[in-house]
Amino acid sequence: MSEAFDFIDLLSISQLNENKLHILLEEFKTPEAIKNAKTDDLNSLVGAEIANRIKILKADNTITKKYDLLAKLNIKVVPYYSPDYPKWLKMIDHFPPVLFIRGKIEEMDEISVAVVGTRGATVYGKNIARNFAGEFAQAGVTLVSGMARGIDTEAHYGALENKGRTIAVLGCGVDICYPPENKKLMQMIIKNGAIVSEFNIGTPPLAKNFPKRNRIVSGLSRAIVAIEAKEKSGVMNTVNWAVDQNKDVFAIPGNIYSRTSSGTNRLIKEGAIPVTSAAEILESLGVQHTMQERQAKQVVLTDTEKIIWDKLSSEPIYLDILSEDLNQPTGFILNILLGLEIKGVVKQLPGMMFVKNFK
Repeated sequence: MSEAFDFIDLLSISQLNENKLHILLEEFKTPEAIKNAKTDDLNSLVGAEIANRIKILKADNTITKKYDLLAKLNIKVVPYYSPDYPKWLKMIDHFPPVLFIRGKIEEMDEISVAVVGTRGATVYGKNIARNFAGEFAQAGVTLVSGMARGIDTEAHYGALENKGRTIAVLGCGVDICYPPENKKLMQMIIKNGAIVSEFNIGTPPLAKNFPKRNRIVSGLSRAIVAIEAKEKSGVMNTVNWAVDQNKDVFAIPGNIYSRTSSGTNRLIKEGAIPVTSAAEILESLGVQHTMQERQAKQVVLTDTEKIIWDKLSSEPIYLDILSEDLNQPTGFILNILLGLEIKGVVKQLPGMMFVKNFK
């Protein structure tokens, strides 16, 4: 029927996790080719059980209903090889091979910060989440969170109230609003950002889904801000993913007698960067101007400059690797990069490494 239908069909196999699906896509390139592959070829890659499940797939009524929801809710099925897949997410280990998206992830969303915290937030924590997210929005920084009760909800609203973009990563299918009281918020996010999940249409918000979800929250972000958290919580799991991904972790100091601050205070002891203002985080990220100021002095790039700019990200990349990827001499690439540096949109680091400059 279509690529989207084939993905929904394949993901109905519970044993087919993201690692095994990625292996199959690397080998066969498309979900249709996976479904049409020989049993022996599938078996050698993912084992007999999954191979047999793939070969007996039948497009029953359940799959058809899920597929029909794509058009009804304007859900996009975006595999990692699609140009619509956020390229900076592919820089983490174990990135999801396919995303379900409502709304749109844009190139500007690469400048993003995740705000995370407890569902049982205090008034103090909620105010910080809303205010920090508002300042990030005013600076043109996309707010990433999980749309959960408490800190997440306040952060999303803080971004939206300041005409900013925000991305919510769910631990269920994007056709499901969780928690259910956030239906209005969900619609606002779809119009001003994106609702994202790696889970198939109709997947309920099971507890086991959220630790996996958290790697995407941190993977889509340049830094994590933990506002309130207990000693054992999903916030700590997100922070662990961020550390594995070499992302900066900021934490808000809290009352030493408050359980909701025990986790963030511990993070500070263990090396998280303590902050008391959104400006400190923006400065650390190198974001020195508001969105309006950046738009006012927007730089026009030539076609060649744009090609090289698109290869860069917030993660350093060596000149030699750029040269190899673009199949161009290092001298040619270096001249373009130096021109982009003069324009203020590229920054050179020691060792002939380059990053995008978001100032």
